[in-house]
Amino acid sequence: MRIAETVTFGGSGLDRAGEIRDDREALDTLASDPAARAIVFWRGKPLLNMEKPAFLLRLPMDHMVLELAGDAPVFLGREDGAARFAFDISAWEPDGLEPDQLGGFLDPTEQRHPDLPAEAAFAELRRVMTWLTPRDAELAATGKAILGWHETHRFCARCGDRSEVAQGGWQRRCTGCRAAHFPRTDPVVIMLITRGNSVLMGRSPGWPEGMYSLLAGFVEPGETLEAAVRREVFEETGVHVGQVGYLASQPWPFPASLMFGCAGEATSEQITVDPMEIEDAIWVSREEMTQAFAGEHPFMLPARKGAIAHFLLENWLADRLD
Repeated sequence: MRIAETVTFGGSGLDRAGEIRDDREALDTLASDPAARAIVFWRGKPLLNMEKPAFLLRLPMDHMVLELAGDAPVFLGREDGAARFAFDISAWEPDGLEPDQLGGFLDPTEQRHPDLPAEAAFAELRRVMTWLTPRDAELAATGKAILGWHETHRFCARCGDRSEVAQGGWQRRCTGCRAAHFPRTDPVVIMLITRGNSVLMGRSPGWPEGMYSLLAGFVEPGETLEAAVRREVFEETGVHVGQVGYLASQPWPFPASLMFGCAGEATSEQITVDPMEIEDAIWVSREEMTQAFAGEHPFMLPARKGAIAHFLLENWLADRLD
């Protein structure tokens, strides 16, 4: 697919500078450069300037708010030759915080720190992802994913001892058995399954009323992407799939997936939903999908903007899947 990397979180050409991650002296030199900047996160939310057009804030490395970070920053790479580091200040407790408002399907809350400008706020990335430039989106997705991995992998999976940060944040090393652990990314297939003029859509329990999207599922060990597409579609809907092809991919840091967008041709039409997998599945014609994208369908909402499902459906409607 020629426009594959125009998907949200697609490649922006960020120099990740992997060759210096294990060079402590080089990283210290980059961090002390006046042009170096900090990308700040609070419980997975990036810090943005919320004035339109919104953008990802880059703070000076000596900003007082960075003193709230509990761990060493993660080196994200170089932007225009200058280093970018991700800082996590999740230990900060905003005044009046109500935890039950956080972590919803689309968290609308914003958190503002008193030592930051009034227009600066921490915002849920799924909510703001389409507001950002490709570079801002890649930096935000990378920082969110790697900091989330550190949060859940503080102990060695081999021996159980505490692990410590290494290689600029791109490795954890066990303090006991010295095993090395690397950031986890889970492969997921998301499928544009068509039969004639229609596409197969499904919805999960808990989604907003009327929202449908493409079917998706995790790839199992020892399984090809093509086999995963056929298995997941059959498990969820009972529909058989024949030929499968790859279209595009999208990093999806919620928390740590890489979505592989695939196209598949259904060889059967009868739907039998597995209620343990999804809530509903339907065939949707091009005409109906056009209505949904225009906000004119009687009951169906399209996949959210910014997600690869929306990207694939939009390009299917425009005949741009080549």
